[in-house]
Amino acid sequence: MKGTSEETLIFEKEFTRQEPLPQAAIDRVTEILQSGRLHRYNTVKGEVAEASLLEQEYADYVGSTYCAGFSSCGSAIYVALKSVGVRPGDKVLSNAFTLAPVPGAIKNAEAVPVFVEITEDYVTDLNDLEKKAKESQAKYFLLSHMRGHIVDMDRIMEICNRYGIVVVEDCAHTMGATWDGKFTGTFGKVGCFSTQTYKHLNSGEGGLLITDDADVAAQAILYSGSYMLYEKHIARPKVEVFEKYKKLTPNFSLRMSNLVAALIRVQLPSLKRQGERWNERYKVIEAELTDVERIYLPKRPAKEGYVASSFQFTLKNTSVEKVKAFIKVCADRGVELKWFGSMEPKGFTSRYESWEYFGETEQLPKTAEVLNFMCDFRLPLTFSLEDCRKIAKIIKQVVIEVIE
Repeated sequence: MKGTSEETLIFEKEFTRQEPLPQAAIDRVTEILQSGRLHRYNTVKGEVAEASLLEQEYADYVGSTYCAGFSSCGSAIYVALKSVGVRPGDKVLSNAFTLAPVPGAIKNAEAVPVFVEITEDYVTDLNDLEKKAKESQAKYFLLSHMRGHIVDMDRIMEICNRYGIVVVEDCAHTMGATWDGKFTGTFGKVGCFSTQTYKHLNSGEGGLLITDDADVAAQAILYSGSYMLYEKHIARPKVEVFEKYKKLTPNFSLRMSNLVAALIRVQLPSLKRQGERWNERYKVIEAELTDVERIYLPKRPAKEGYVASSFQFTLKNTSVEKVKAFIKVCADRGVELKWFGSMEPKGFTSRYESWEYFGETEQLPKTAEVLNFMCDFRLPLTFSLEDCRKIAKIIKQVVIEVIE
């Protein structure tokens, strides 16, 4: 390792520390606890459940017709696949860089994944998508906007429309984000969102499914576990649509509770401002790392209205062993980097080769190369802009010591 004449910087804040929830959310949850009516269908005459109100408000926010609340984004994705028609043995295209709930949903639906390569900018390789769409004849694409990076949605929809492919969007990392002014999740037939602690709205766990398709919405609500009380939903299709599916659709008990919905409802009006705050932090780090010779930063297209609640960069012209050493030294100095290069799943990270429950899958050399050298870390809003500047300076110091 090379030495440096600069003072060795140490970062001392937690990368998992979130901001406290608004007092209004705590007050509303207390009211619900005092009422005892935590279950979304436990309402008195004339009362609209917190979960139903949230569904309508979120549908209105993104400009969607229907919305259903779930226990998690992963469960929403699974139900989305079932509701758009995925059956056991069907092929589902999916970009290979994603988190475990995405392949988990494909497995849960008993479908067969066709993994698509990613580019150096961490998004779906459109050439590989077109090639595999043609070769596999898959009729479904589960598109994960992984770590908030949004692929060219104009091209995605052109390719998928041409091949008759139904798109389901995993928007766990892009709540509030847009492509050319249009919210993610509204391009495909279904969009799924997360409100897990590390996402853009924090309710601990939670998921939302949006769609403009009445048949998909009715099935999703039934799958979620409506107990035939679907009339209590307000962001739903007409009752007649449910009649076609109510005896054919099992209850998976994946509902959202009123407690979770209350937490989300209070935070929703601040979503835009929170996104701006994340982007302020992202841009501070981006400015510091832009001219570092051994670091590649992803190109972000003008049409991408991103919400950068995390930061990714690629180490260039180095070895995997040096990447490991780089991550260790950063950790020793308080900067917690995630690495998708490991063949062993660790914490929230895993890569496609470790999803052995699918059996043998096709090798993806471009994706493997990207993941081997990509570093990733969260940007909690508990970090100040100066904190972010310090993190970037530590990364630069360690690059000089370990990589160059």
